[in-house]
Amino acid sequence: MTFTTRPTLRGTFGMVSSTHWLASQSAMGVLERGGNAFDAAVAAGFVLHVVEPHLNGPAGEVPAILATATDPTPRVLCGQGPAPAAATVAHFRSLGLDLVPGAGPLAAVVPGAVDAWLLLLRDHGTRTLAEVLEPAIGYAAAGHPLVGAAGQTVARVRSLFTDHWPTSARLWLRDGRPPAPGAMVTNPAYAGTLRRLVDAGRAAGTDREAQIEAARRAWREGFVAEAIDAFSRLPFRDSSGRAHAGLVTGDDLARFSATWEEPVTLDWHGHTIAKTGFWGQGPVLLQTLAVLDALDDPAVYDPSTLDGIHAQAEALKLAFADREAWYGDTGVPGSALLSAGYARARAALVGDRADTSLRPGSPAGEPPRLPSHLRDHAAGRAVPQDPSTGEPTVRADGVTRGDTCHVDVVDRWGNIISATPSGGWLQSSPAIPELGFPLGSRLQMCWLEEGLASTLRPGRRPRTTLSPTLVLRDGEPVMACGTPGGDQQDQWQLLFLLRHLAGGQELQEAIDAPTWHTTSFPASFYPREVEPGVLVLEDRIDGDVLAGLRARGHTVRLSGPWSLGRMCAVTRDPRTGVLSAAANPRGAQGYATGR
Repeated sequence: MTFTTRPTLRGTFGMVSSTHWLASQSAMGVLERGGNAFDAAVAAGFVLHVVEPHLNGPAGEVPAILATATDPTPRVLCGQGPAPAAATVAHFRSLGLDLVPGAGPLAAVVPGAVDAWLLLLRDHGTRTLAEVLEPAIGYAAAGHPLVGAAGQTVARVRSLFTDHWPTSARLWLRDGRPPAPGAMVTNPAYAGTLRRLVDAGRAAGTDREAQIEAARRAWREGFVAEAIDAFSRLPFRDSSGRAHAGLVTGDDLARFSATWEEPVTLDWHGHTIAKTGFWGQGPVLLQTLAVLDALDDPAVYDPSTLDGIHAQAEALKLAFADREAWYGDTGVPGSALLSAGYARARAALVGDRADTSLRPGSPAGEPPRLPSHLRDHAAGRAVPQDPSTGEPTVRADGVTRGDTCHVDVVDRWGNIISATPSGGWLQSSPAIPELGFPLGSRLQMCWLEEGLASTLRPGRRPRTTLSPTLVLRDGEPVMACGTPGGDQQDQWQLLFLLRHLAGGQELQEAIDAPTWHTTSFPASFYPREVEPGVLVLEDRIDGDVLAGLRARGHTVRLSGPWSLGRMCAVTRDPRTGVLSAAANPRGAQGYATGR
């Protein structure tokens, strides 16, 4: 029997896995009271806004993939807000900017998370708005013990708060000090915001869907939109080193609605892997799996061996290079990128040594185009390196490298969902005092250069890193999974899926196993750095394997033994009805629960 840090949970009633124990148990409480997986996911999502404020917020975003008990066809819920109407390349250039700042009001897109959660509740939930918001209101009003990482984040940006973002200082600094680990913290303003949404719903009558729609209007056209519109017009210092006002208006909120979309899928080893569209990075995972298959070598499927790590890293580099050249909100040659012929052509580029260049392909016969910011990287020339390792970090000016949350839920009826909420971090922008939360900074993923797949355009979605996953077998959903981690999300999921689906490891065993990722492609987050040839690996990986990787030309950077990855997963066996769940032990805050 293989030792694991925790058991893989099994039962038949319901399972939840998330990045915070309070969110997991809040979701489980909804299941216990008769709610379904979607009710539970909404409750968890709003709790995550409160208990992981450094990793997501109400003005952030959330993509999700789900299947219902009555229809196993996977569907994507897009809660990724677009660029505001005033967000043009010309405007940013007029401010003397070459990149969208990584923090501050100017980096905000239209908030998408709350509208998406409410749309999910309306269309697939069964509980009332008041019922699913009760846990989040309770934690915001009465308090919760803050995880140490949140207090550490506040400490890193304390001078930014005290010198430039006074509204955030009032919310997060007590007597000028950041919260200590485990300190009880409250957010009365956000509790008040949620109560006002509930009140708006109740004023619409007793019909559940009418109440939810009334709350959506209060968010998009009422008091929330009015407060965002007014606050966004105020200039605050951002990561450019200067003060700029934001661009999000009440009209932007009124025009936005979360949407239902078709997923992008790949049939792989008897399973169908479903991801969001090419407006997110999710298809990188599908491209990588296709290239590994095209290598036609069973050795490339093991993420713990020299041959496996080398092949997977090289395949990931090729897929992420295509992400830079081709992924965006419109006009992506998606069928060509996922075709078997293209996978074979890309697999032919995987050699015996690590490649340090950026090599996008030509899936539809057109030459790829990379931003001028990256042309030195594409030529393989040296670039400044970020000495940080492990989980994406927060800089003193508020720039965040991909910190995120995740939640998976499956219920006894067969409803299942994978959701990755993020953005709107406490350190992303000044807090709006009457609402109790800041705007997000996802606009930093757009380029200020014309003619690119992800060029900034009003109304277009930025190419997000958020990447939930749904897995089907014989047309039936069998697993929901995902992880925080910015550009690492699909890398860590790749290793998990290879270990579980191809290697046969149990959920918890696959999550516990040593993890690694490459940074040998352009980062999605400001200032968009590249580290050619770098592999970041947990130091539990075998020493002979590490030596072999160095001999093949990889720049090996060791991280702590339990530092990389924050995977969550739930499964359902359609034949037996048995449900399973597991969660990441790293960071000591993610938990699975169920029975």
